[in-house]
Amino acid sequence: MSTLAPPPRRPAQRPPQRRPAQRRPAPRRPLPPRTFRRGDHGRRVGIWQILLLMAVTVVAGRIIDLQAIKGPALAASAEKSRQRTVTLPAQRGDITDRNGVPLATTVTAVNITVDQTMVDDPAANAAALAEVLGGSAAPLEASMDGKRRFAYVAKSVTPETWAKVKALRLPGIFSEPTTQRVYPAGPVAANVIGFVRADGNGGGGLEWGLQKTLSGTAGSSSRQVSPSGTVIPTAEEDGVAPVPGQSVKLTLDRDIQWMAQDTLAKQVAYARADSGTVVVMDPRTGHILALATVPTFDPNSAAEAASADRGNRALSDVFEPGSTSKVMTMAAVLEEGEATALSKLTIPPVLKRPAKTWHDHDPHGTLRLTLNGVLAKSSNIGTIMAAERIGGEKLYSYLKKFGMGSPTGLQFPGESTGVVPAPTKWSATTFGTLAFGQGLSVNAVQAASVYATLANGGVRVTPSLVEGYTSPEGDFTPAAAPAETRVVSEKTASTVMKMLESVVSDEGTAPKAAIPGYRVAGKTGTANRIDPECGCYRGYTASFIGVAPADDPALVVAVFLQNPRNGHYGGVLAGPVFKQVMTYALQQLRVAPTGTARPRIPVEW
Repeated sequence: MSTLAPPPRRPAQRPPQRRPAQRRPAPRRPLPPRTFRRGDHGRRVGIWQILLLMAVTVVAGRIIDLQAIKGPALAASAEKSRQRTVTLPAQRGDITDRNGVPLATTVTAVNITVDQTMVDDPAANAAALAEVLGGSAAPLEASMDGKRRFAYVAKSVTPETWAKVKALRLPGIFSEPTTQRVYPAGPVAANVIGFVRADGNGGGGLEWGLQKTLSGTAGSSSRQVSPSGTVIPTAEEDGVAPVPGQSVKLTLDRDIQWMAQDTLAKQVAYARADSGTVVVMDPRTGHILALATVPTFDPNSAAEAASADRGNRALSDVFEPGSTSKVMTMAAVLEEGEATALSKLTIPPVLKRPAKTWHDHDPHGTLRLTLNGVLAKSSNIGTIMAAERIGGEKLYSYLKKFGMGSPTGLQFPGESTGVVPAPTKWSATTFGTLAFGQGLSVNAVQAASVYATLANGGVRVTPSLVEGYTSPEGDFTPAAAPAETRVVSEKTASTVMKMLESVVSDEGTAPKAAIPGYRVAGKTGTANRIDPECGCYRGYTASFIGVAPADDPALVVAVFLQNPRNGHYGGVLAGPVFKQVMTYALQQLRVAPTGTARPRIPVEW
């Protein structure tokens, strides 16, 4: 029988020592976890697992929402925020002279733009840009300060300048391709060509009148850029290519135009005139080789010029032509068979008519002049007496046939047609004044066209400034042939041309217009000028219109000085300008002297 072992003895323990009582916080007993049974397994799951499951569910749902539902829209929005669409300007067509020398052309330029939301320090950026662009930093800073995604910092800088700006690597600074219109000849033909405004559209002259022809059609280019402004190379680019404009070839000759402007400017200054114009024209084709206006301007800095100087006075300003208009009266009388160049007229000191007593520009006694002499001496009295042989109705009809009061046909912006009053509106003195060139108004091209008509055997050829158009592919299309109208017979025109040679002789009013070696036909004009400020006659229009060679006409040159103060006679002031411009133009075109002597038609009888 086994014996149970006694329990082990416990070692004696010392009674616990008493310590000072300390207050301890009662320990918190953890709450038993809440459990629930799931399915038949009865697995106990903690609350943290539920929260984790809920978070995963939310995240998964968000991912599904972003990728499957909103993904395409967000992707498109992101692409749009990276997208930069720029306009690709069409290459504007050139304007050249008759020899293909550029008078207006287009060069590549760059607009500097900014995304203001990407600029952290506008002041620092502006200071850096000012070092390259020049000028004050203040306007540059203002262009970069704000919340706009697109704004201009500078326009039409050179590609070289943009390269320096790009090297600065300024955040938010971008480029936009553009072009800049330049005028290599400066003021030469500026009043014909006009200028281009900052928006790229023509602002005057042919630049405005031929805007649709020259401008072409702009294109566009879209590309994606990073937030730093770098183009993303793997992104697709799309757009529409621009269509260049057509180039325009003018009838102007740059060198003749320059000579006309230079000579005219010196004479306007000498005569202390308000302004002046010169027209150089080929009577056979109607082509205008020069159309000079003083004062003028430089189209490269058109904004700095006075608005009045940017227009074309040769077409926009009208004036009473005075004695240069007498050739129309003479042609009408000859064409109607009422006189010949040798017809004898007795010119009294004054011509008394019921409505008025007429005088010549210089006092004289009784003169015995041929019809040729009346023109050579520029007698107002003799011209009225000749006109009385055909009457007012016929005189008016010939003035209209010569193109007075009608458009020149140039279709130039701002052209004034002038005025020829109809007989129903005449006063008692209108007939007399119209006969010698007062009481009607013309522009410079209209006046030159009269002489071109006579030089062309009595056939008026519509003046033209455009010779043709060149497509972007290089194909040249001539301008439509000008209209032609017979005004007087070839015999009448030839007779008047011979009579006009007497004007340039020592017996006439314009010996200073004679050109050694060439036969010259022409007429002076010293017309009373209407001052628009008072609506009265005050001052003069001094003019001379001539043809050379008179026996085989190649050119017409018309000169007009408005309100000269240092003299006023057309033969004295305008004649020398004609001589210098005509001499140069004949040499430039290699027109040889004909070598024949002028006819000696009696001036007196």
